[in-house]
Amino acid sequence: MPAFPEAARTATRDAQLRHNLRKATHTIRDKRDAVVAELDDWSRLRAAGKAIKDRTLRHLDHYLERLEESVTAAGGTVHWAADAAEANAIVTGLVRATGERDVVKVKSMATQEIELNEALAEAGITAYETDLAELIVQLSEDLPSHILVPAIHRNRAEIREIFRDRMAAWGVPAPDDLGDDPRALAEAARVHLRERFLRTRVAVSGANFAVADTGTLVVLESEGNGRMCLTLPRTLISVVGIEKVVPTWSDLEVFLQLLPRSSTGERMNPYTSTWTGVTPGDGPQEFHLVLLDNGRTDVLADTVGRQALRCIRCSACLNICPVYERAGGHAYGSVYPGPIGAILTPQLRGTGSAADAALPYASSLCGACYEVCPVAIDIPEVLVHLREEVAARPGHLGEKAAMGAAGWVFEGERRLGAAQRAASAARSLVPRRLPGPGAAWTDTRDIPPIPEESFRSWWRREGRHGRAETDAPAPGQVRRERPEQSEQAERSERPEQSERGEDGRR
Repeated sequence: MPAFPEAARTATRDAQLRHNLRKATHTIRDKRDAVVAELDDWSRLRAAGKAIKDRTLRHLDHYLERLEESVTAAGGTVHWAADAAEANAIVTGLVRATGERDVVKVKSMATQEIELNEALAEAGITAYETDLAELIVQLSEDLPSHILVPAIHRNRAEIREIFRDRMAAWGVPAPDDLGDDPRALAEAARVHLRERFLRTRVAVSGANFAVADTGTLVVLESEGNGRMCLTLPRTLISVVGIEKVVPTWSDLEVFLQLLPRSSTGERMNPYTSTWTGVTPGDGPQEFHLVLLDNGRTDVLADTVGRQALRCIRCSACLNICPVYERAGGHAYGSVYPGPIGAILTPQLRGTGSAADAALPYASSLCGACYEVCPVAIDIPEVLVHLREEVAARPGHLGEKAAMGAAGWVFEGERRLGAAQRAASAARSLVPRRLPGPGAAWTDTRDIPPIPEESFRSWWRREGRHGRAETDAPAPGQVRRERPEQSEQAERSERPEQSERGEDGRR
């Protein structure tokens, strides 16, 4: 993928894409605003979610060990993966041990992050996506562009064509007379997936949360396909980022209120599935939990950037972001698009590549993402923090030198005055459009006009005269009123006392 500026330039030229994004994000945004407004204690609920996540991250080692003990006691097996390669090797080995060559998947951003589908394909194993939007993306050989709605960039007519052209190659074909009515499209997907659910014996999932006290994993979804994955196969393998742990069920209750309202604009999630280890004769008889690091401990070590690990993947920041609305998710070049991707991806992967170094700048810093985040991640603060890191790299020495020179000028009164006088003298020479790298900035902005005289210079000349006329006190002095003025002011502030005696009677 190209760096964000180039990818966004291409995306914003696509009128259909912009239309699809605007319609979808505004619909979700309006629903979210309505259900959040119903709660008088939303701000306290948000603060509670932030506090729980911060406390858990401070003691992450303890809660992860507690989670491992609980899962093991419930009959599951826990695997630790330091990076993507190790996680892929673990999952591939587990699937091979079953003798199966097909797996069904419930939507999991962690498996997309490590590119598990590609690793399984190299081992001769086919992964079938079962989430409706993920199915659309897979059939079209596309990439997800949204956390909640991976196919948000597609409209109904495009989805119909994808189903008619590609479904047969993956299983049950779409009807020949398939139209673009949402119910007809959903029915075609249901028939296609049902056959896959009934005959596949291995499933791969992620998890929204993992409860340390009981070893319970939790998946929230809107279609029911995830529940089919979690209950029908004999073997279940869950790949979960280490930041998804919560200490107790009481803590989970807070997030079960925050997440549905922030993501789908619903008071309660349609399908909330939980599973704890293995239960003989009920559900999967073999359960494996793969706890994924893949850069998360490095993020945890950053005192400013670690707040990104509070993210519960609700997508509220994407739906409110003016940059995402116009550029779409593909421009970010990562499985995590939008504002949260702009701070999470550079921390997980580093800023060594041009594409990752550009992500902290993929924002207007308007702050809307922070206002809607249900766990109060200050995304603008982290973006600025990451920009500082990028600017410190060798390729940004010019920018660093310019900022250093500006700081030196502003720190000295005489230097600042001299710079202001020089700017005023050269005001007629300032171009309307900056040359070189600054040209793009002035394509959509006017350079502010430089005044003939700075305020400091004007005040030095006119300030004393102006004080004399208005009887203004000199700097550092307290204005003293004449006795008759003070008495009159006191009477005007207490009009009722002017006509009453001390006892209040007239």
